[in-house]
Amino acid sequence: MLVGHKGIDEKQLRGEKVIEGNGSLVKQKKKRQVCRMGVVVSLLGILSALAACGRTGSGEETAAVPEYVFTYAENQAEDYPTTQGGYKFAELVKERTGGKIEILISAGAVLGDEKSVVDQLRFGGIDFTRASISSLGDILPKMNVLQLPYLYTGQEHMWKVLDGEIGDEFFAEVESLGLVALSWYDAGARNFYTSTKPIEKLEDFQGMKIRVQEAEVMVDMVEALGAEAVPMTYTLVYSALQTGEIDGAENNWPSYESMGHYEVAKYYTVDEHTRVPEVQLVSRSTWDQLTPEYQQIMRECAQESAIYERELWARREKTAMRKVVAKDCQVVELSAEEKQRFRNAVMPLYEKYYLEYMDLIEAIVAVGETE
Repeated sequence: MLVGHKGIDEKQLRGEKVIEGNGSLVKQKKKRQVCRMGVVVSLLGILSALAACGRTGSGEETAAVPEYVFTYAENQAEDYPTTQGGYKFAELVKERTGGKIEILISAGAVLGDEKSVVDQLRFGGIDFTRASISSLGDILPKMNVLQLPYLYTGQEHMWKVLDGEIGDEFFAEVESLGLVALSWYDAGARNFYTSTKPIEKLEDFQGMKIRVQEAEVMVDMVEALGAEAVPMTYTLVYSALQTGEIDGAENNWPSYESMGHYEVAKYYTVDEHTRVPEVQLVSRSTWDQLTPEYQQIMRECAQESAIYERELWARREKTAMRKVVAKDCQVVELSAEEKQRFRNAVMPLYEKYYLEYMDLIEAIVAVGETE
C-alpha cells in the first residue's frame, strides 16, 4: 500500500517515468520493475523479522504481555534486606505466572513514608508493601503485643510463634484493615548501647539517660529498668551521644553500625529487649482482582521471599557486628539469669497496656517454654 504520496500521476504509480531526450521507455520500465521487486523483498524481510521478535528459536513466545502490573512500596534503600526480599518476591511471581503478573518495586520511600503507604494500601492507591508492625499498631493495637519487651526467649521462639497458629491469627486481624498479609519478614532485635559505661546488670541503668523512640511504651520500659528515658528523633542520636546529652540508645546491629553510633557509644549490650517483625502486605482491592490460582502463587512466592530475606538479615547482622568489633567496641552478652531480671522489671507494662490480651501473651510465652 502506498501511503502519504501526493502529486504522483498514474504512470509514476505504475513505476513508469517519461524520459525526455534520448532514452528507452522500455528499459526504464524494466529498471522500475526490478526496483519494485527489491522493495517487496525488503518489506517481506522486515515483516518476517517482526514476526520472529515474539518467538524463540523453538517457535514459543519469549515473553507474555502482563495481565497485571502492580506497585510495591518499600521505604528502605535498594541494598537493605527487606528491599531485596521484595525484589525476590517480584521475581518469583513473574517467573511462576509466565510473565502475566509484574510487580514494580519502588525503594527509598519514593511512594511515601511507611504509615502513609499503609493508608494508601488500604484504599487501593498502592498494591503491595512491606511494613513494620509498629506502623500497623496505631490502627490495630493488638499488633503491638508482638513487640512487647522481653516477650521472646530468642529468634527461634519468635519464628515459631509467627509461623504457627498465633501468626495466622494476626494475619486474620490484618484483614479488618482492608489488607491481606502474605508473610513475615525479619528486622532483628533491638539492644542497648552506651557511651559512658557498659550495661552488664540491671543496676547499671541507674543514673543513665537513654534515648528511645517517641512511644509511650518505650519510655515506660526504659524507666522500669531504672534509667531516664529521653524520647528523641533518630537523626539527632549521634550528636546527642557525642555531646553527652544522652548516655545511650537502643537499636539493632545494622542500624548501630550504619549510622556510626558505635563511634560515640562503644558499649553494646545484647539484651534483645524487643523484636519487631515486619509483614508483607497486599491491598484487599488488588487481591480480589486475582484468580485463586494467582493468589496461591502469590502466597507461595511471599513465603519463599521471606526465607530469603531472613537469611539476608542474618548475614547483615553478622557483617555489622564484625565491623564494630573491629573498631574496638565492647559487646556484653547477658546471662540468662540477668536477662530474666530485666524481663521481671518490665512485666507490669504487660498489664498496663495489654491487660485484655493477657491470654494471648501467655500463649506466646508458652510457645517458648516448649522449645
